[in-house]
Amino acid sequence: MIELDRRLDAGEPAVTLTLPLDKRVRCRLRVTLDDGREAGVFLPRGEVLRDGDLLSNDAGLVVCVKAADETVSEVCSADSLLLARACYHLGNRHVALQIEPGRVRYRHDHVLDDMLRGLGLDPAAVEAPFEPEPGAYGGSAQHAHHGHAHHDPVRHDHAHKDPVQ
Repeated sequence: MIELDRRLDAGEPAVTLTLPLDKRVRCRLRVTLDDGREAGVFLPRGEVLRDGDLLSNDAGLVVCVKAADETVSEVCSADSLLLARACYHLGNRHVALQIEPGRVRYRHDHVLDDMLRGLGLDPAAVEAPFEPEPGAYGGSAQHAHHGHAHHDPVRHDHAHKDPVQ
């Protein structure tokens, strides 16, 4: 099996590796390269693979990571304040977001879609690569927090409510 255990800043890729976000956040995983060969990815914890990242090994094989299309919800608007409000409400729910000019994407969720419809947006389920913002404190884009875990509900002593509009 091919072992990919390092990142490269530059190189000429010989093959690609297409993965959805839930695989790109893992530090160790078994994968099938796009040419059909089996490989293992062995990277330090906390490193999210991004579209275009290059991986390599002792043999000098260079692999280019591609973000796979996956089902995401997408809202588009020329109204930057409306998109900012959407980001606020989604972020208040700890939702990973891909934020671009005029567009926001998040993992498809009909409940969140309904919430954004209530703000005046029109979410659409699309198949597209998902590249959410990295955590502001260096955490994973998967579920960045502000210094605590939510596994013990007794210790989770602050509210996550939206302000009255």
